[in-house]
Amino acid sequence: MTEEQKKALSALYLFLTDLSEKAGKGKEYAKELWNRLVLNEGALREVAYYYDTGKFWDGYEVAGFHLTDILVWQVDHFKAYMDRREEMNRYKTERLFLESIDILMKMEDDPEPYIKKMRDESGTDFDQRVL
Repeated sequence: MTEEQKKALSALYLFLTDLSEKAGKGKEYAKELWNRLVLNEGALREVAYYYDTGKFWDGYEVAGFHLTDILVWQVDHFKAYMDRREEMNRYKTERLFLESIDILMKMEDDPEPYIKKMRDESGTDFDQRVL
C-alpha cells in the first residue's frame, strides 16, 4: 500500500468517525463499521465517493438494492416515527447514511430479512398487504 493510499484511508476513517459522532453512534460504532468497510470494496467506494463529492455514488449493489433504495426505505418510516418520542433518523442525515451502508454490508451475508422488511414495512400504521 502506498503512502498516498494510507493517507486516503486515514482521511476516510476520520470522516467515518466524525459522521458516527454526529449521528450519535460514537467511536466504537465507527470502529466496528470501519473494520467491515475496509474489507468491502463496494461499500468503501460508496463512502469515499460521498466523502469526495457529498453525493451518493449508488454503484454498490446488493441483491438488486443500492444505497438510495435503503435511504428511501428508512425515510419512509417517517410516518411511523411521528408518534415516537425518540430522536428520529430524518434529523440525522449522517445516521441515515451510515445505517444504509451498514445494512447493505449486512445484506451481503443474508439479504432476505432486509428484503422482507423493505417489502412489508411501509411506514404506515396499517398492513398494506391487505389492500
